Amino acid sequence: MSLRQRFPTAMILLGILFVVVQYAPPIVILLALQALILVSLLEFYGLAAKAGLRPRAAVGIVITALLAASAYLPSFPLSLALFIGLAFTALFYVIAVHKAEMLPSFPASIAITLMGPIYIAFTLDHLYLARIERGPFPLYLLFAVIFLGDSGAMLFGSLLGRHKMTPVASPNKTWEGSFGGLLFAAAGALIVKLLLLPEIGFAPALAAGVLAHAVAQVSDPLESLFKRAAGVKDASNILPGHGGFLDRIDSLLLASPFFYYFIGYFWK
Repeated sequence: MSLRQRFPTAMILLGILFVVVQYAPPIVILLALQALILVSLLEFYGLAAKAGLRPRAAVGIVITALLAASAYLPSFPLSLALFIGLAFTALFYVIAVHKAEMLPSFPASIAITLMGPIYIAFTLDHLYLARIERGPFPLYLLFAVIFLGDSGAMLFGSLLGRHKMTPVASPNKTWEGSFGGLLFAAAGALIVKLLLLPEIGFAPALAAGVLAHAVAQVSDPLESLFKRAAGVKDASNILPGHGGFLDRIDSLLLASPFFYYFIGYFWK
């Protein structure tokens, strides 16, 4: 992937991200996020299909819509959304699995179908909740932590990397790169705190940044395991120079809910 391909795509995506996070009304933020989730979910199901797991995308989309409604409507709790989604999934499979020869693929199919919305929609919906409850500035801290942390990990890994971190999932990731990522994440958290979040103490801002990036370092290779199982390098080629949307948001999948709950408990 050449820099000539990557840079324009990155600038366009960052511009859209800024406009939506900073200026869009809640319903537009939710819809934009759901568009990102939908594309990423379909990429995830594409990986699963290549691995022979036979996901049912229509079921996953219904559950994703239920989770989005739960995030948007205070009167529609998450527990109810999950129950309706599970009941719908059960009904779908009871009807769809109508031949004995379909039974061997059924357990993997229902498991990966349910995994998709939980792994992608449930986690990323926390970005919407954080934006609505806290405003745009905490999200800028999270994004700075992820983007700068990834850059630091790449830099330290390429210069100093010796000890493999996750050789099966991500052969190029090293413990030295991980340490560099945490350093850059800490710097990103402190810069955003100083510029945009003066009311937040140094310790809570630093802890949120470092710990969120530590969680992201688990989230990233997890997505890589799915790609390895499917035998592909990228989730798709929809983004010139960047692969798929799932490849770009993989670090946020676990970091987003962690960050949301961390600042909810420790930022006053």
